[in-house]
Amino acid sequence: MMCFIGLEGVKLSAKKIVYISMLVSQALVLNIIESFIPVPVPVPGIKIGLANIVSLVTILMFGFKETLVVVVLRTLLAQLLVGNITAFLFSVSGGILSACIMYIVYKRYSRYFSLVGVSVFGSVAHNVGQLFVAAIVINNFLIFLYLPVLIISGIMMGIFTGLVANFFRKYIKNIEYNSRW
Repeated sequence: MMCFIGLEGVKLSAKKIVYISMLVSQALVLNIIESFIPVPVPVPGIKIGLANIVSLVTILMFGFKETLVVVVLRTLLAQLLVGNITAFLFSVSGGILSACIMYIVYKRYSRYFSLVGVSVFGSVAHNVGQLFVAAIVINNFLIFLYLPVLIISGIMMGIFTGLVANFFRKYIKNIEYNSRW
């Protein structure tokens, strides 16, 4: 079996690299597809968050570090293809905060919250992360007055992405049990 030394000296099998690469690719494709889906609400910043499905799947399959790798690589590649540096800052800050919150809620509070609840926390955290960067960029923290609208949309979109990720959960367990990292 081939092994590679990754960040911080962690051994990565070729199989694990392939799985992570596929997850990054899937998240990137979902991100691009989402850019073509019109959101029926004329409020800036509201998105479905399809790539969040892949973040949840990565948490289920691997863990925190791998989820961060998927989020950062997906965000970087998406911005290289269709974005700009400011959009990268918004996306990566929201994505990292979302991944952190989802992982914490999943690992520590899963007896209280289902995968749908984990997704809702992540969706709202993504919006908070983006608002924080926006407040810094425009140098005005009054933008947080927009937070209630984003929380409502985050709850709705988080429920949707959580339900989709929950659907894939049974398939993930099969992969997880047949593959030891």
